[in-house]
Amino acid sequence: MSRVTKIKHVLKEQATNDFDLPKANQQIVRIVASRGNNLHEVISGIESNGKYLVSMPMKFRKNVWIKRGDFVLIESIEEGNKVKGEICRILTQEHIKVFEKEGVWPKRFLRHRQQEHEVDEHGLVNNTNRKFIVKDESDDDDGE
Repeated sequence: MSRVTKIKHVLKEQATNDFDLPKANQQIVRIVASRGNNLHEVISGIESNGKYLVSMPMKFRKNVWIKRGDFVLIESIEEGNKVKGEICRILTQEHIKVFEKEGVWPKRFLRHRQQEHEVDEHGLVNNTNRKFIVKDESDDDDGE
């Protein structure tokens, strides 16, 4: 299988909008940092669990990128000491909406999601690094 075909296959699999609810051995986590070697530090939606490492499976490597703040669905690894799970799905905004509607979205992440994803009328996340100046039409000097 060529690299382009593999990328198309992985992206198609991600785009199928598989909205199955998490199973018993799966949980929703938030990416905190990338630790290299396809390992990511995550924080669990369960209050009692702290931060731990999860691995990126081979089918996602070099085809799908995730960043700090993204949400993923992981499957727990029982025998893992440091690495306690493997990513099985990268969650999109549509997944999050369905999970919230079904009541399976962790309450721990509700506040973070609302703060971080304030979008404008075009669906774009607001850039907090720039000041936005709103020009009022009454400020124009028309000589009146």
